[in-house]
Amino acid sequence: MKKISLSIFLFLAGSLFCQDVKRKIKIKDRYLNFPVSASEERKVMTIEVGGEKLREFFIRLSDGDPDYWVFYDMSHINSKSLTLRFPEKRSGFKKIYQSKQFAGEDSLYKETLRPQFHFTSKRGWNNDPNGLAYYNGEYHLYYQHNPYEILWANMHWGHAVSKDLVHWEELGIALYPDDFGDMWSGCAVVDHNNTSGFQTGEDPPLVAIYSAYKRLGYGDSHQTNHLAYSNDNGRTLTKYDGNPVLDSKAQWGQNTRDPAVFWHEPINKWVMTLYERNGNSIYHSDDLKDWKHISHLEGFYECPELFELPIDGDVNNTKWVTYGASGIYVLGDFDGYKFMPDTRKLKYTDGALWAAQTYDNIPKSDGRRIQFAWGMHIDHGGKMPFGQLMLLPTELTLKSTPNGTRMYSTPIDELDKLHKKTHSWSNIEINKRSQEPKTTEAVINEELKRIEGDLFRIKVKVELISGNHFQIIFNGNIIADHGLDKNEINGAFYENYDSESRTVELDIFVDRTSVEVFVDGGAFSTAHPLEEAKSSSGLEIKGRYVYNIKSLEVIELNSIW
Repeated sequence: MKKISLSIFLFLAGSLFCQDVKRKIKIKDRYLNFPVSASEERKVMTIEVGGEKLREFFIRLSDGDPDYWVFYDMSHINSKSLTLRFPEKRSGFKKIYQSKQFAGEDSLYKETLRPQFHFTSKRGWNNDPNGLAYYNGEYHLYYQHNPYEILWANMHWGHAVSKDLVHWEELGIALYPDDFGDMWSGCAVVDHNNTSGFQTGEDPPLVAIYSAYKRLGYGDSHQTNHLAYSNDNGRTLTKYDGNPVLDSKAQWGQNTRDPAVFWHEPINKWVMTLYERNGNSIYHSDDLKDWKHISHLEGFYECPELFELPIDGDVNNTKWVTYGASGIYVLGDFDGYKFMPDTRKLKYTDGALWAAQTYDNIPKSDGRRIQFAWGMHIDHGGKMPFGQLMLLPTELTLKSTPNGTRMYSTPIDELDKLHKKTHSWSNIEINKRSQEPKTTEAVINEELKRIEGDLFRIKVKVELISGNHFQIIFNGNIIADHGLDKNEINGAFYENYDSESRTVELDIFVDRTSVEVFVDGGAFSTAHPLEEAKSSSGLEIKGRYVYNIKSLEVIELNSIW
């Protein structure tokens, strides 16, 4: 009798006791709703149509009461039925149901912890903004997205559009994982000259350039770069038959992802900056399909960007900016072939910002360089069916300072549309050493706490006359903490361009579960989650010794939903 190895025995035992389950569903409604529980192990759900695998994704299918529900949109399936397969029996498998609405649609954007003026997806996880392009009167926001869980996995491209960069309509999945792997980050360009040959109508095609990430096991992966194009205002992206268009694993190793592409008029070519070999590479192409490596700049990690900005608004005096995912940037010159730095690495944000990207094809009559970034992880304790948010869109500019040229990031003007009611004060000197009632913080705080709500924009300009600290507090949580002695805002050091000034200007956005702070006209910014309320005391100010509130505005904001 032959001996059976332990590995073969375990394989046979696993097959014998396998509880693989399947279920055939006759399609009659748009949505298939899945119950999810954070405590369950991820397993692969398979959707088959006509005996062929259509989709495959990880999901924490519930085996009891679900924490939340996610959905799959079946409107694109050209069939009367589908089959679901799951590798083990769970009670949630039988609870999967179809409906004309997805589960919880009646309370969408009204959830208690839903941000009200930051973009979040209807369901699931979102991170890096991708494919930012202005096209036919719409701003497109594609983004990294897991539709089936509030944590990272199953990378798709989600899609939303806006007329004003403030109010968003989520359209659904734009790119699904395929045999090349998950859909990782990339960009989108408007191919005005149809260099790619993708155009089928009167309008130029919108072309997405993105990375695919395929796990190979033992910590290895294969990262390749691909094209997809649209001739219907970006609503559908068709993957190019000749993909991948760039595969440099053999040359550089596995780090070859996150392409950022633009048309460079002086050399009449497409230029790509790509993360590989621990830095940003430059590639050229005539048609977006064939790419040639040109140069490389080390010292950056993931999601590169490269663009030109005027200094102090002078279009005849410009510098190029390059950065990686963290937002640490360098200024220099670019001749279409090589980036030549002339500054050290500089910092305009505290690091909560990640994978920022700027818009392609902004009209020349506008001329702004508009940036979107993934913001922060906000832990809702599994109470909400969504996770993550995008930071507010900002305009990037270069300004002269005593320390040299620096990049500023300021909230776009369109956010003013959200302003509802303004409460204002000016030229109030507070002397905490005085016993005069009119000079105490309590007088101002009594007025501030009468302002109700949890959506605010707070603009304050304060001079620290004696002392070195100023805070703004909301329901017991510090939302802005300025320390003049360490030159910090919310614990992050920033470069002070006027070292002798004791005045700081803050522009603060409070959105239920998050806070963004812009310092001194956008010279620096910080963002962080807002903890659950420690009290119901509302808004408060707090300073040390003697300080002068030169101006203070508390602006109540409307929801974008």
